[in-house]
Amino acid sequence: MAKFKLDLEKGILDYIQKHPNSSSREIYDGLGNVVALATVKRTIATLLDKNFVTTIGKGKATKYFIGKGLDVLFPIDVAVYFEKEIDEREIKEGFSFDLIKEILSVISLFTDEEMEKLSNLQNSFTENTSRLTKTEYIKEFERLAIDLSWKSSQIEGNTYSLLETEKLLKEKETASGKTKDEAVMLLNHKTALDFILENPDYVNPLSVSRIEDIHSLLIEGLGIDRNIRNRRVGISGTNYKPLDNAFQIKEALDDMCILINSRENIFEKGLLALVLLSYIQPFSDGNKRTARIMSNAILIHYQYCPLSFRTVDSIDYKKAMLVFYEQNNISVFKNIFVEQFEFAVKTYF
Repeated sequence: MAKFKLDLEKGILDYIQKHPNSSSREIYDGLGNVVALATVKRTIATLLDKNFVTTIGKGKATKYFIGKGLDVLFPIDVAVYFEKEIDEREIKEGFSFDLIKEILSVISLFTDEEMEKLSNLQNSFTENTSRLTKTEYIKEFERLAIDLSWKSSQIEGNTYSLLETEKLLKEKETASGKTKDEAVMLLNHKTALDFILENPDYVNPLSVSRIEDIHSLLIEGLGIDRNIRNRRVGISGTNYKPLDNAFQIKEALDDMCILINSRENIFEKGLLALVLLSYIQPFSDGNKRTARIMSNAILIHYQYCPLSFRTVDSIDYKKAMLVFYEQNNISVFKNIFVEQFEFAVKTYF
C-alpha cells in the first residue's frame, strides 16, 4: 500500500511537471484513470500538505503547479543515492542564496502529521518538566549534556566512549590513550551547553555575532581560527563547494538569521539552524558542532526539549548532511530531527 501511494504521488507530480496549470480532472485523465478520481484528489491534497504542489484559483477552477518545496522535501532513498560514488552523483555544486531567500522562506518544513507528532511530544515534555524541581531539571539536563557532548564529538571523529566522556565531564578524568584535543573538544561542549542553560535568552534574536560567540566557546584551545573564515574550505565526501568570500558568507549568515527569526514554528527554527549553519560552513572548523549547539539553544530558549543525538549513527548523520549539501534536500535530515526529538522526550526529564 505504501509503495502504491508513493507511486501515485510520483505519477501525479510527474504529470504536473509536464503539464502545469492542470485541474484535478485533467490530472486524473492524464494518468489514464488507473484509480478513482476521489483517490487522485486525496493524493493531491496530501501533496499540497507536503508543499510538493501549489495552486491558483478556487473550487472547480483550481489549477495545480509544482511547489517550491518539492526538491527540498521530497523523500530521498539514502541507500540508493549513495550507490553512486562522489564523482558520479549529479549535484548542486555551489552555494544557493535562493535556497534561503526564495525557497525556505516560503515553505513549511513539516507536514500536519509531523507537526501533530512533534507537538504531542512537546506537550509530554512540558508536562514532565512541570513536575521537576530546578535541581532535578539541571540534573536531567546534565545527563543529556553528557550524551550530546559525546555524540557531537564522535560525529567529528572523537574516540572517547560515552563512559569515558562521563568521567571526563563529571570528574575531569581524562582517558588513557586519547589526545588532549579530544578531551578539550568534549569539555568545550559542556562549557557551551552550560552557558546556554545559564543564558537561555542569548540566541533570541539570533545574530551572527552570537553564533560567533558560541563557536568561540566550542573551539577554545583547539588551534582553530575564530570568526568568519576568509579562505576556501573543502568538505570530505562531496564535491559541494561552500562560499569562499567572507562578505558573502556574512551575507548568507545574515539571511539565515533573518529567516530563523521570522519563523513562528519553533521546530522549524531548530531544524533550520541545524542544517543551514552546516551548509554555509562559516568557520574554518567546528561548523556542525556549532550548528548542533545553536539548534539546541533555540529549543531551550523556547522551553522545548533539546536533542542529544545519542542514537544517531555518525555515518547516517553525515550522509543526511551530504544530501542537503548536494541536493538542498532536507527530508533525510528532517527524519533524524524528528526521531531524535522523540528519543529525547522519552529518555530525559
